[in-house]
Amino acid sequence: MRIRAEHARAVTLRLWKDGREWRIPMGRETGDFFSCEAAMPEDTGSLWYYFLVEEDMRTVFYGNAHDLCYGEGACYDHEPPSYQITLYDPQYRVPRWMREGIMMQIMVDRFNNAGGLDSRKLPPDTYYHKNWYDWPDLNLERDKTENSANDFFGGNLKGIEEKLAWIAGMGVSVLYLNPIFRSSSNHKYDTGNYLEIDPSFGTREDFESLCKAAAEYGIRVILDGVFSHTGADSLYFNKYGHYGENIGAYRDPQSPYRKWYRFENWPDAYECWWGFRTLPNVDEQEPTFREFIYGKEGVALRWMRSGASGWRLDVADELPMKFLGELRRAVKEENPDACLLGEVWEDPTNKIAYGETRCYCAGDTLDSVMNYPLREALFAFLLGHSSAGQFARRIEAMRESMPRNFYYSLMNLLGSHDRPRAINVLADCGNMQPERKYRFPLVLTEEQYNLGKRRLIAAWKTLCALPGMPCIYYGDDAGLTGMTDPFCRAAYPWGREDVEIQEAFRESAQLRENSPALRTGEMRLTAIGEDVLKIERFTRDGVDAFGVSAPVEQRTLYLNRANEIRKADGLELPA
Repeated sequence: MRIRAEHARAVTLRLWKDGREWRIPMGRETGDFFSCEAAMPEDTGSLWYYFLVEEDMRTVFYGNAHDLCYGEGACYDHEPPSYQITLYDPQYRVPRWMREGIMMQIMVDRFNNAGGLDSRKLPPDTYYHKNWYDWPDLNLERDKTENSANDFFGGNLKGIEEKLAWIAGMGVSVLYLNPIFRSSSNHKYDTGNYLEIDPSFGTREDFESLCKAAAEYGIRVILDGVFSHTGADSLYFNKYGHYGENIGAYRDPQSPYRKWYRFENWPDAYECWWGFRTLPNVDEQEPTFREFIYGKEGVALRWMRSGASGWRLDVADELPMKFLGELRRAVKEENPDACLLGEVWEDPTNKIAYGETRCYCAGDTLDSVMNYPLREALFAFLLGHSSAGQFARRIEAMRESMPRNFYYSLMNLLGSHDRPRAINVLADCGNMQPERKYRFPLVLTEEQYNLGKRRLIAAWKTLCALPGMPCIYYGDDAGLTGMTDPFCRAAYPWGREDVEIQEAFRESAQLRENSPALRTGEMRLTAIGEDVLKIERFTRDGVDAFGVSAPVEQRTLYLNRANEIRKADGLELPA
């Protein structure tokens, strides 16, 4: 560590981690420079530090900047926000295909139907839409806040297989499928049986066929693992009796699944996920549940043997770290090239959950997370809520705090099933997250749509220019609109696509696909005024950022968020 401190009598480096503290006096070199060496702790996680500068009449604290984005810090007259060093396992490896790939997220029911509709395959009390282009229905019958999610459009696994050539043509090399296992809802986050494909989606054979056909196009398939909770309507809980009269933890106190759940007063008082009575929480510490999920014949490995290349873990930050670590070991022993990608909405280097600070990029849990912080920073810049310099600092803070292989493998998204459609957000059309009973399928005006469209294309080009794995939420590439759940989950508009958006997505994805510099090159960011961010990607001395041989190449993107022409480096940048 080295610092310049004018007028200082002494400088001390304060380090702390997990309740432990080290104070290291820094020696004067020459002039105003002080330095010291600090041995890093052996254990992984977040290490924090700042400096205490003693002057004649006062002590100055030097720490992280006010925006917490690292780089040049700030002086304080009190304990400052700390700088962070992420300590990780030196053997930490992330599958190479993640940092080199482009992902598409698909909700199976809403993507494409092959073979027609068969209502006999639907769960009880559900129905098909008669029109593929309908808005999803908001049904609040069960209570006044929870959508029963009982309307289906008919998308299935064969429908995805039918579109593989088109998917590959969009530059996609990774398919992330929202849950596909048997359940009573259209979204499938209320798992009914982890070992069966939902009949409305197809069969295990259909899944294996999809994975095999996808591999011929160089496409991998990862599945959504919902291991924090099950459905109340499930083989394991069976609240409604759909799986038999005396089966499941709700109906039989002697059920082998009884220990999976936490009952305050059996059977009706049970712990559930965020208060949703249809989603009883499981006890992930229960040995029989852990064995069921990631044992030698468990859920995770069975579906990998059927063709899955890894898992996206729903609410990963609500799963115990021990559970994640054991799951990782099981998955990597089965296939070292498989991935574990977690749903973590905040900074994955120091997420605070259940009273502890968790680091998901230390090499003992996840390979990647959904990069919601980048989405928020990018949208804030495009909407005029932050400057180019502030956006650049947010990106640099992520890069500085994460291991390189983790940073380059982040799932960089614009949209998801949990957020309003990107084009709606970028059209800046009002409250994005109203209370569920007030949600409705807002139709954008032509002016709003065109504004959102221009910004959406700019946002996608930005993702393709940054390190990480860009992700297309199905339909964003076609101009699909929609406010928050369920209206962000409409069916793919086959035959009604916005060709301009689709071509822009395809062009940027293919450019990235064929450019070592854009995939795994070094990066340099430059803010040019308030409105323009310059992103440079390049290989150096014949290698990429990982030391892998790569041709000498440089690519530059100028992102102009202004509504008028801006000039940069002698170029005129269109609005």
